Amino acid sequence: MSAELFLEIGTEEIPAGFLTPALRDLEKLFRKEMENARIGFSELRTFATPRRLGISLSGMALQQERQELTVTGPSVKVAFDAEGNPTKAAMGFARANGVDVSELSRMETDKGAYIYISRVTEGRPTSELLPEILPRIIGSLSFRKSMRWKDMEIRFARPIHWIVALFDGDVVPFAFGNLESGNLSRGHRFMAPGNFPVEGLDNFLLEAEQRFVIADPNRRRDMVARDIEKAARAAGGVLNPDDELLNEVTNLVEYPVAVTGGFEEIYLELPRELLITTMREHQRYFTVIDKEGGLLPLFITVSNTRAEDLDVIRKGNERVLRARLADAMFFWNEDRKKKLESRLEDLKKVVFQAKLGTSFEKVMRFRTLAVELAEKLDPEVRDLTERAALLAKCDLETGMVYEFPELQGIMGREYARLEGENPRVCGAIHEHYLPIQAGGELPSDNVGAFVSIADKIDTICGCFGVGLIPTGTADPYALRRSAIGILNIILDKRYRLSLPDLIGRGLDLLRDKLERPEAQVAAEVLEFIRLRFFNMLTAQGASQDVVDAVLSASFADPVDARDRVRALSELKGAPDFEPLATAFKRVMNIVKEGVERPVEENLFEDPCERALFEASRKVRAETEGQVRKGDYPGALRTIATLRGPVDDFFEGVMVMAKNEEVRANRLALLTSVSSLFREIADFSKIAG
Repeated sequence: MSAELFLEIGTEEIPAGFLTPALRDLEKLFRKEMENARIGFSELRTFATPRRLGISLSGMALQQERQELTVTGPSVKVAFDAEGNPTKAAMGFARANGVDVSELSRMETDKGAYIYISRVTEGRPTSELLPEILPRIIGSLSFRKSMRWKDMEIRFARPIHWIVALFDGDVVPFAFGNLESGNLSRGHRFMAPGNFPVEGLDNFLLEAEQRFVIADPNRRRDMVARDIEKAARAAGGVLNPDDELLNEVTNLVEYPVAVTGGFEEIYLELPRELLITTMREHQRYFTVIDKEGGLLPLFITVSNTRAEDLDVIRKGNERVLRARLADAMFFWNEDRKKKLESRLEDLKKVVFQAKLGTSFEKVMRFRTLAVELAEKLDPEVRDLTERAALLAKCDLETGMVYEFPELQGIMGREYARLEGENPRVCGAIHEHYLPIQAGGELPSDNVGAFVSIADKIDTICGCFGVGLIPTGTADPYALRRSAIGILNIILDKRYRLSLPDLIGRGLDLLRDKLERPEAQVAAEVLEFIRLRFFNMLTAQGASQDVVDAVLSASFADPVDARDRVRALSELKGAPDFEPLATAFKRVMNIVKEGVERPVEENLFEDPCERALFEASRKVRAETEGQVRKGDYPGALRTIATLRGPVDDFFEGVMVMAKNEEVRANRLALLTSVSSLFREIADFSKIAG
């Protein structure tokens, strides 16, 4: 027998960006709670609108699984004396587990005989457990920002107004704050604000839709996508695709209604991205283009209400947009009266961070670093890089960016174009902010990439240097994003850079600002970037042990480290990898820190020593060239040929010989062998 669990948390409007993470969190919490409670189910489905979060578990067991536990106690030798009488250890173990000493059993293990008890726990009815589990899950949901209301201690994204909790059609009774769970949901706030009873998910979805609530976010997204495309075609254009905005709008409405509006053609004189960003970021409008991709004086908004007269909604949105575009046109004309470069001096009045100085000081620092990167990696763009770095932050002092902060970089690029700057400099002014988000677009040109890396490493080093280190979810200066951005740019461009050198130079330029020991800050920044790198590589599919093994050897050059991860991952998939790794681990475990001294052939006592010595010398000669070329798959295959000589060595001799000179010589030989693969990875970190 099985049943359905249905939970709906009804709230005031939750911010659109909170919904998708909240559903993931809700699913994760339920799976964990059901696993811990030993309650099985067959299917889990979630739903959400701005006013509700919900979940359904179908095929749910009516009772916990019974649990059979084996609790191991002390060894038999400790539990019983020579006459077989129980000791205090046995009696204490029995008492702690609520049994008589006579109920203790014995088992044989690899380590000898031990006493144990077997305990069977019968499962409780699921209906008895849910009143404990559900409020715990609701209270455990996390949001970027939560709030309290009234005088209650509970927190949630927004105040909760109703809770529906059903199991097998019956209400699961519990209290959360000042609310009692029940079976009544609510329809659309304006078009059907009344309550309605719920029986289960399928019934709820049907009844909610009749009350203008499309609770399934996937279905709601499909409706939005279909309606805005249809509206664009009806207006004589083509929808300008924007999946990110589509996802956001989906989470802003319960019942989507597409409305088309327009604006005066004179505003098409403004830069395309300015228009798109203004409509997108401030109004959540979709833009419309012609068949050639040109922007049309049209927009599509998605209303949350099916009004009797949609013309009222259209005119209201047009009025709001007209005011914004008029402001944009004013700032566009005013900003162009002053050269972009002249605004560099104005940055002396702008505080970047109280302890790190002004934005002008920051520009001077990352200009120096960006130029040095160009001189090292692409000397031909040295002057372009310096010019881009000097202009990179100048648009922060324009009226347009002051009014529309999300246009920073974009406006700098546009003003630079109008003033005749080199196109690569113009592009870099915008691209130095990239990537804006995880998996986002990266700088397309070296000029923008150099300025981006320099700007980001200056921010990271500066913040660490004055103690502004991210903790938990708090990262006000987006240092994690900056670190990931640096790594992605380096890997995308395959720049052969040393992270310690980059960090060291960044800190050197900040020396008069640092409030903490420079060496300590350098180590912390390097570890901070290492953790981001580790997570990036594992997210791309590499196993944690392989990444750990490679980064433990070295990650100063990220491109080199990623190449080694790929090569080791490939080798690990080979059928004979495990015995090879075991042999190398044995070498690593014995030499540990290593014995740095020349290997003396005259101290060899067994042919297997000479065989390993000759094999390692041959392998070293081959791998040096392979490593130099970055051929890590080839180098690892060459090193793998040492497995036989290593195995023979361990079988043929005792490493820790009584003769001190022989022992030291054997350790030196193993140290020499370990150095061959230690440059690629620390095989002691490989699992298995």
